[in-house]
Amino acid sequence: MADQQNRFFHRKKIMTIFFICALVLIGLFMRLLYLMVWRADYYEEAATRLHERERSIKAARGRILDRNGVVLADNKTVCTVSVIHNQITEPEKVIAMLVKELGISETEARKRVEKYSSMERVKSNVDKSIGDRIREYDLAGVKVDEDYKRYYPYGDLASKVLGFTGGDNQGIIGLEVIYEETLQGEPGMILTVTDAKGIEIDTAGERRVEPVPGWDLRISIDRNIQEYAAQLAEQACATKEADSVYIIAMDPRNGEILAMVNYPEFDLNDPYTLPELTEWKEDGSIAVVDPSTLTAEQKQEKLNAMWRNGCINDTYEPGSTFKIITAAAGLEAGVVTPESTFSCPGFIIVDDRKIRCHKIGGHGTQTFVQCMQNSCNPALISVGLRLGVDNYYKYFEQFGLKKRTGIDLPGEAATIMHKKEDMGNVELATVAFGQSFQITAIQLLTTASSIINGGNRITPHLGMEALNRDGEVEQVFTYPVETGIVSEETSATMRYILETVVSEGSGRNGQVQGFRVGGKTATSQTLPRGSGRYISSFIGFAPADDPQVIAIAIINNPQGVYYGGQVAAPIIRQLYENILPYLGLEKTEDTVVENH
Repeated sequence: MADQQNRFFHRKKIMTIFFICALVLIGLFMRLLYLMVWRADYYEEAATRLHERERSIKAARGRILDRNGVVLADNKTVCTVSVIHNQITEPEKVIAMLVKELGISETEARKRVEKYSSMERVKSNVDKSIGDRIREYDLAGVKVDEDYKRYYPYGDLASKVLGFTGGDNQGIIGLEVIYEETLQGEPGMILTVTDAKGIEIDTAGERRVEPVPGWDLRISIDRNIQEYAAQLAEQACATKEADSVYIIAMDPRNGEILAMVNYPEFDLNDPYTLPELTEWKEDGSIAVVDPSTLTAEQKQEKLNAMWRNGCINDTYEPGSTFKIITAAAGLEAGVVTPESTFSCPGFIIVDDRKIRCHKIGGHGTQTFVQCMQNSCNPALISVGLRLGVDNYYKYFEQFGLKKRTGIDLPGEAATIMHKKEDMGNVELATVAFGQSFQITAIQLLTTASSIINGGNRITPHLGMEALNRDGEVEQVFTYPVETGIVSEETSATMRYILETVVSEGSGRNGQVQGFRVGGKTATSQTLPRGSGRYISSFIGFAPADDPQVIAIAIINNPQGVYYGGQVAAPIIRQLYENILPYLGLEKTEDTVVENH
């Protein structure tokens, strides 16, 4: 009985094992069937990828065009030369060729050729003619792929606005970095089939995934206006021996920037080369610095300074051009009218502080319009004090001065202003005529635009449209506008007052024959006080009754005469004499210009 039971359990055990084995075999068969049938395409592709070598193809970067379609940033065809160790059959010939054609050392060439890697890049941005010669050697294991290098047809034109690209063709500064996604495109690739040793199989050919070029960017800058403004900046810098000159021209109705100059500019096709440098010594003399003597850190610091866009990255004390804001706030709040009278003895006492007017003997009794014409400090201080800290601060914020303009350029600086709780009468007085705080040139110009354009705070900008290579519009860039900054009445009054500043007051040198121009001059001293370093500036707009262009000129540290009315106003006058007719604006025949 026991034997029968043992045989029974033995047979059952064998059947169980058999059944389990059968299930495993069936499972393996089903898995194999699944892999061979349903997943066949996947594994075939994976096997192909295992024997494929990829070489990327850079996409052509989108061009940057001015408002009229003139190409400001383009692409130049160059080559990237690489070697594949496993495919090289004549290493000494390859080394000799690389030394001869690329101008590298034999040590460097040998290092690249003998390195075990899937692909070793020897040199990029190689001139196309050299790349073509290397192809003619027909040496195994040497690859020459066409690439693109950024090229700027006008050299240093608008350099700090356009920006430039790095070795990987990505934007570094300026519009090139802000509109990276628009300009960059999508790279392609070349796929070649290799054997187990990594050697290409000639009969297998190659597959290409074509790159998709980036979109072109059309910007608001007008090349002709930019070029002329740059010439004026260069002339002013040379004649006044100034450190730098900034000029911005903009359409105050919509914020389109027609020109933005930061002189001195730099060569966009050679952005890493420093010019001969000068620096001020403690004794006040100027020393010449040889760039080759700088450390890597010092050189990068100087390059960053050279690339810096002072119009938006730097703040300064605006001086009397800021009286435009104080006057508008006073008119809007009703604490002053054009007919209001002020007495200027040459100074004003605020708490325990005596603040002088620029005219030591004073201006005597004047209307508010005459105060603006004369750029009278005590009068504008009185307007600020009538407003009071709370009210003044309210308008400061209402005009948008506590926030950035939102311009489509990197690194815009914010206004540096007293905290409201830290403002007393003295701080309010100095702010009212443009001192004791700092602002950017673009912020001041934008705020002035909102005051004279009917009360609309526009967003200054350069980007207008993205276009495909057929010239078709793919994207239109839009920008926010805030209304009600000031009333239409206040805006009209400010246009009238500022026109008289040019026709009868301190801005006479901004007059343009045949055109009505409004504006305001400024002369401010840089910190520390008593340094003898000044900033001369002028804001002008035209036509005064219907502003279509507004511009600012800032001259940093002019030598000799440094008053804004004598140094900066003539720059805007010369700019307008050329560009107003160019923009199609008609002359007003009864406009008379005094001798400059």
